[in-house]
Amino acid sequence: MKVSVRLIALLASVSWTTAGLAEEASFERGRQVYERWCVHCHGRATHLPGTSALAVKYQGKVPAALEDRTDLTQDAIRAFVRQGAFAMAPFRKTEIDDAELEALAAYLSDSRQ
Repeated sequence: MKVSVRLIALLASVSWTTAGLAEEASFERGRQVYERWCVHCHGRATHLPGTSALAVKYQGKVPAALEDRTDLTQDAIRAFVRQGAFAMAPFRKTEIDDAELEALAAYLSDSRQ
């Protein structure tokens, strides 16, 4: 009986570790997508087009840099990326595929905490 309990504990530990590694890889992939496609307009640096536009729009009520936002859901991020918004053009699946978009949405959600 002790062997079975130890085996179950070991398998649970491996599953938890594997899930953690997958989550970490997804977070890293999301960061890479953000740095490839988004940071040039929406980063924390001053005078970037997207950040500046959001600063004017929200007049300090909401952070202008996407990495500092807490109000955007993953669904909203997906919609903005696929449909665009105002001067931001939509991104096609040939630019940011669905898996990359999921990683990006998760990254922006996780980076807010």
